[in-house]
Amino acid sequence: QEDARDLDAYTLAKSYFDLKEYDRAAYFLRGCKSQKAYFLYMYSRYLSGEKKKDDETVDSLGPLEKGQVKNEALRELRVELSKKHKARELDGFGLYLYGVVLRKLDLVKEAIDVFVEAAHVLPLHWGAWLELCNLITDKEMLKFLSLPDTWMKEFFLAHIYTELQLIEEALQKYQSLIDAGFSKSTYIISQIAVAYHNIRDIDKALSIFNELRKQDPYRIENMDTFSNLLYVRSMKPELSYLAHNLCEIDKYRVETCCVIGNYYSLRSQHEKAALYFQRALKLNPRYLGAWTLMGHEYMEMKNTSAAIQAYRHAIEVNKRDYRAWYGLGQTYEILKMPFYCLYYYRRAHQLRPNDSRMLVALGECYEKLNQLVEAKKCYWRAYAVGDVEKMALVKLAKLHEQLNESEQAAQCYIKYIQDIYSCGEIVEHLEVSTAFRYLAQYYFKCKLWDEASACAQKCCAFNDTREEGKALLRQILQLRNQGETSSTDIAAPFFLPASLSANNTPTRRVSPLNLSSVTP
Repeated sequence: QEDARDLDAYTLAKSYFDLKEYDRAAYFLRGCKSQKAYFLYMYSRYLSGEKKKDDETVDSLGPLEKGQVKNEALRELRVELSKKHKARELDGFGLYLYGVVLRKLDLVKEAIDVFVEAAHVLPLHWGAWLELCNLITDKEMLKFLSLPDTWMKEFFLAHIYTELQLIEEALQKYQSLIDAGFSKSTYIISQIAVAYHNIRDIDKALSIFNELRKQDPYRIENMDTFSNLLYVRSMKPELSYLAHNLCEIDKYRVETCCVIGNYYSLRSQHEKAALYFQRALKLNPRYLGAWTLMGHEYMEMKNTSAAIQAYRHAIEVNKRDYRAWYGLGQTYEILKMPFYCLYYYRRAHQLRPNDSRMLVALGECYEKLNQLVEAKKCYWRAYAVGDVEKMALVKLAKLHEQLNESEQAAQCYIKYIQDIYSCGEIVEHLEVSTAFRYLAQYYFKCKLWDEASACAQKCCAFNDTREEGKALLRQILQLRNQGETSSTDIAAPFFLPASLSANNTPTRRVSPLNLSSVTP
């Protein structure tokens, strides 16, 4: 009955709302009693405040300072909505708006409670679930939420697991949703691609995105993630095609601006790239990807203060964005402030405990601060979790060298060489020659002439160690001619990699370090 009485006022106000005349919409909804009209009244007032806030910032300040202007309507809205909430007069949409207002006022605990209540009252409203997602920082928090037992909860859990980097659990959830009847859902396919992107399985993610483009060619959501993958693989033609294609579909979408920004970044036109990321942020100041990518561009342009601001904004939007924490660490490393970068790398490591890049960065930090035991733990851990850049063992070996622990250093170099050769990669690593040089000298000191000469011969294959290799071979020949025999009293636990001696030569594994205390 109330809905029927308010229908005319509601229809008129909805027309003004669609035209983005929010104050006008709110004016004609005063005194309306129905739940629907009340929500539109309050939501119009909220959006009017947001619009005024954006208008204030867009002329005077650049996108970096956007966070400094506040929505003036929030406090009034909170007072009115809390009265209604206490009287239990808010429906699912009203509760959602109350939660948004609380979040904007940084009242996180109250906001979480209200969003959970909104999910119970109106479980099919995905907006409330998404807002809840942004406020949950770890798995422990998730355990204490009493969520409604509905199929939407499964979508929410899969989404939050992806956000929290619990990728295996997320993929299991998505698979169970596909089995339950959502096999044609392009949303689920895109989320699976994002999950593979998060665990750096680039080939798998690219193939899923390509399949998704065939199924849904006009899709714009998540295409910025697809462009990140193309960027990492330096696939210029594909990225160019994607940018032109999205431009034709809708050039004023945040994702389109980010894709074009990535395209210019790959072409090393960093000023143009930053311009497109700024354009994306004018369209949506809370768009996480654009803040992080803009930080990267400022880093390329050596503008560290702007990069720091951009990364900080990314963290304000989402504290779980490990790339922003990692970017801040890199920025402070350039500024030669190791204590700061240690803090930021630690935060990145907490979010991505199995990412070797964070661990190697942490190890380098500890090394600069002369905390060599911690550095060793980090490098070993980086190797144990699967070293992406294949640098952890070399850095660990060099640390052992510094500490005169020649046996451990030799073990690390041997393991490193084996890893490089077993990958079947073209040996472009500078450090391979360093490893052979060290091993040749080590075996020489141990009077193991055969092993030393095999390593010295390998040194001759590299420009930077050729002369040293030849000199060592001459010395070995000289000593052999003088009748010096190969030492037998030194127990040598070292063998050359399979490519140099018999296949599958065993090496003594470096004893694992105590990692229980690795990086607080």
